[in-house]
Amino acid sequence: MQSQLQVVHIGADVAANSIELFSKEVALPKTITNNASGFKALLGVLQCRTRITCEATGPYHRRFVRALLRAGLEVCVVNPRQARRFAQANNVLVKTDKVDARILALMSEKLNLRPSVPLSEKQEELTALNVRRIQLVQMRSNEQKRLKQTEGTYVRADMQASIKALTKRIEKLDTTIAKLIESDEPMRQKVTAMSAVKGVGFNSAAQLLAACPELGTLGERQAASLAGLAPFNNDSGKHRGVRTIRGGRRSMRMALYMAALSAARYNPHLKPFYQRL
Repeated sequence: MQSQLQVVHIGADVAANSIELFSKEVALPKTITNNASGFKALLGVLQCRTRITCEATGPYHRRFVRALLRAGLEVCVVNPRQARRFAQANNVLVKTDKVDARILALMSEKLNLRPSVPLSEKQEELTALNVRRIQLVQMRSNEQKRLKQTEGTYVRADMQASIKALTKRIEKLDTTIAKLIESDEPMRQKVTAMSAVKGVGFNSAAQLLAACPELGTLGERQAASLAGLAPFNNDSGKHRGVRTIRGGRRSMRMALYMAALSAARYNPHLKPFYQRL
């Protein structure tokens, strides 16, 4: 009975085309391809309760994590910087795919990592739409900055046309996001609850939900830490250093910033708090 309850820890170093695997508890293929056939090969040899840990590597890890979660496995996605520091703390200075996979398995075994939350198809779509919206907003901002520094008539007209086109594309994305949220009851309820706070508009609430699908399941301290807004102590002996924030999800902070900016002006509860600070 004990062996059935034992968790098998697997480290997976994810690259664009391949995934290096390591576990000291079960026999695994050393490397699989980062595609559906590779995922199938891995799932075919897992016959016990498994926790797989990998680093966040943008688009490369998402399809791998999605396949594992849909198969009902526990998956932990860690910050690459966290994994590197864990390796250094264990006196492992070498960095290769094989070493990284072993370190990730050790992290899974030694640390109480938070498993990733399985996302619905609509939540995944919302996240993808929000990422694209952020990209378009950044492109428009860059064009607006260049427009201020340009004097040529033709070039200015071209930039203005580009800004106008980007604005229309952003508005179209906003409409698509609104329709998607309206079609999904859990997401609609969360956005409605957030929008009830004066200063939090629909767009801010939608961006927060896209950046943090875990909203509604976290305590206030957990949410602050996930957003990278929890201050860290910097003390030594009698010295009391300045508390600073770091890490966390940048997309969450971007959405919260705009909401906080509005709340600092119009929210009757948060405005005096902001002024006091």
